[in-house]
Amino acid sequence: MMTISVCIGSACHLKGSYNVVSELQEMIEEKGLGDEVELTGVFCLGHCTDAVSVQIGEEVFSVNSDNVGDFFKEQVLAKM
Repeated sequence: MMTISVCIGSACHLKGSYNVVSELQEMIEEKGLGDEVELTGVFCLGHCTDAVSVQIGEEVFSVNSDNVGDFFKEQVLAKM
């Protein structure tokens, strides 16, 4: 099981974490990965200046609506 943690704290919320969560949920459903990928919300990943912060394992990424598709392909699908 892969866990994707999306920051929903103040800075990330203001920079669009809701949109990132929604888009990731949609992609997970479209690919039928609901049993393999867990999407969670967290309140701070300590990378506020890089918001929206998304963590997989120990690695934290800066994700937004423009690059969420590429992030999903490169960091999620490629590792499944």
